[in-house]
Amino acid sequence: MSQPLGALTRVFGRIGLLSFGGPAAQIALMHRELVEDRPWLTEAQFLRALSFCMLLPGPEAMQLATYAGWRLRGAPGGLIAGGLFVLPGALVIAALAMAYGAYADLPLVQAGFLGVKATVVVIVIQAILRLSAKALIAPGAKALAVLSFLALFLFNLPFPLVIALAALWGALRYSGPTPDGGQRPDLRRSLRPLAIGGALWAAPLAAAALAGHSFLLSVGLFFSKLAVVTFGGAYAVLAYMTQEVVTAQGWITTGQMLDALGLAETTPGPLILVTEFVGITAGSNLGGVWLGLLAGLMTLWVTFVPCFIWIFAGAPLIDWLEHRPRINAALSAITAAVVGVIANLSVWFAAHVLFTSVQTLNMGPMQLLAPDWGSFSPLALGLACFAAALLFWRKWSLLQALGATTAAAVLAGLF
Repeated sequence: MSQPLGALTRVFGRIGLLSFGGPAAQIALMHRELVEDRPWLTEAQFLRALSFCMLLPGPEAMQLATYAGWRLRGAPGGLIAGGLFVLPGALVIAALAMAYGAYADLPLVQAGFLGVKATVVVIVIQAILRLSAKALIAPGAKALAVLSFLALFLFNLPFPLVIALAALWGALRYSGPTPDGGQRPDLRRSLRPLAIGGALWAAPLAAAALAGHSFLLSVGLFFSKLAVVTFGGAYAVLAYMTQEVVTAQGWITTGQMLDALGLAETTPGPLILVTEFVGITAGSNLGGVWLGLLAGLMTLWVTFVPCFIWIFAGAPLIDWLEHRPRINAALSAITAAVVGVIANLSVWFAAHVLFTSVQTLNMGPMQLLAPDWGSFSPLALGLACFAAALLFWRKWSLLQALGATTAAAVLAGLF
């Protein structure tokens, strides 16, 4: 059912402004706006679109908004819906990143960030519990999650390799029937958005290369690669991102990475907007505000343009993909592996929040986190327990718990 662009803009603008609380809350908000409050999508259409978006790399809620806009008004509708889902959060992140660069060293600001980071540790654990309930049902899924955790935690294997091996395992293990795929899809409907979208995706990379700006090119190439492997949401790739931007490239510090995630949790839109904060902070560290803004724009572009490509190229194939059980088995295996990936992230975050000094101990092919027990922070542990009580026991919302824990940390800092 085609809708006027004005109405589409108003509805998805409201969704973008109110999309706090992570993908579950964002999907529930879209369901209310698009299915319950107005008959723009049927229940079956919404659920089929959600299942399709969960198969794709990238933020599923943003891609669900893009798909809904595409279904209601074609490519212009998809661009409006997806763009408005991201824009409010992107503007807030840019403002926060600028303020962070100016005021992050103030003692009370640092005390507040300890509360934010302690809350983030609990939020990541909460994400593991929620995902585990849905992803670890199939036979072998728990073993796959444990193996993925060990591959990253003990052997520091590259994240893309872990995901690729999980997909291969899932595809080869499938032994059920292969139903008739029905009418073959018209691939020509997918080739045009692939060609146009791919050219747009590559344009700023080509511009940076021609200008000889190696830093912006490196930022664009890394976050382009990240956009292709972001299965399971932002939490799944944060450890991999941190390894690259902190350890390999040295663009930001571990503390800045932790602060980036904490601030991204407070804004509307997809959590993967944390990449924009990282880009702005990395550029500012290297060359000041203007380079920070350019790096942030580069990061935004290469992170979210692929999301539109996946939808515009893949949406015409949605019915055909429903009849490809081997592909679905591979993607289910990826989801199970992501549980182990996020578990590794939670250990990494907890270690760096609870201890001010954390080293890496090499034992042959294994690499182990080795915190300095003399640097343990009882205050950080107390704040994490306080946040856990608010989220798990009192059932407070994410923003309420973040605000209360941050306020408690500032009060502790005053004394």
